[in-house]
Amino acid sequence: MAILLSSKVRDLDGLPVNRILPHFKKRMVGPFIFLDHMGPMDLAANEGLDVKPHPHIGLSTLTYLLEGKLLHQDSLGNNIEIVPGDVNLMTAGKGITHSEREPLESRSLPHRVNGIQCWLALPESKGEIEPSFQHISQSDLDKVEEGGVYMTLIAGTAFGLQSPVNTFSPLFLLDVEALAGSTIKRPEPEFECMLYILEGKITTNNEYFESGQILLLDKETSFQATTDIRCLLLGGKAWETIPFIEWNFVSFHKERIEQAKQDWRERRFPDVPGDSEEFTPLPN
Repeated sequence: MAILLSSKVRDLDGLPVNRILPHFKKRMVGPFIFLDHMGPMDLAANEGLDVKPHPHIGLSTLTYLLEGKLLHQDSLGNNIEIVPGDVNLMTAGKGITHSEREPLESRSLPHRVNGIQCWLALPESKGEIEPSFQHISQSDLDKVEEGGVYMTLIAGTAFGLQSPVNTFSPLFLLDVEALAGSTIKRPEPEFECMLYILEGKITTNNEYFESGQILLLDKETSFQATTDIRCLLLGGKAWETIPFIEWNFVSFHKERIEQAKQDWRERRFPDVPGDSEEFTPLPN
């Protein structure tokens, strides 16, 4: 059986994004506590995504582009361009600041933005670790093909594959492309699992679903591609306790979030070298 969820459109520094998690029916899937789909958006020349410097605690951000480019800069001094298929993992731990902007050469012409960003909550024992950053090239990700189904393991473990991305709790995140008529099995049946259909149509248990729809899959669910499809499969071990999430902060303790809010108000988070003129104010 599959449970259908809905997304909501949210503003990301002036551009609309589909907010998939958190959802009122499902606040977390494994350690995934936040999931945005940026796009697909067709932008005119000189328009672009400009996410100004902002802080995080208690989580890892994972960015995976399908189309376009993003420039990641953070308070550790990392300055790297993300291209489709690469994986950016930034672990905030006790506190980090970063920005995400489209490079000037990308926005100089009409272009498209299409990508995924998710937050992985850190276990309570890891919530205050030192911040860190990892960039993995698509050529270093494990891939498998069988019966018209092509899978790239972005993070975690699944189907005997292991991603080089450093995560802190059991999970999987798969980019799946499949030909019409093929059957896709869900990974790791003991884990929670979400399916997000990026392109195409599927059927499962005699129900039909299409691009943009989000499903929670049970342990036995497999599904069939009725057209050529592309989708994401993500999940992990269910968490017994769900941490608090407010704005860009995740913690098991409300007072820690209040401290982070005060630290940002008083500009006690570290600056992003080369991108410190602007910042995102704490919401009212």
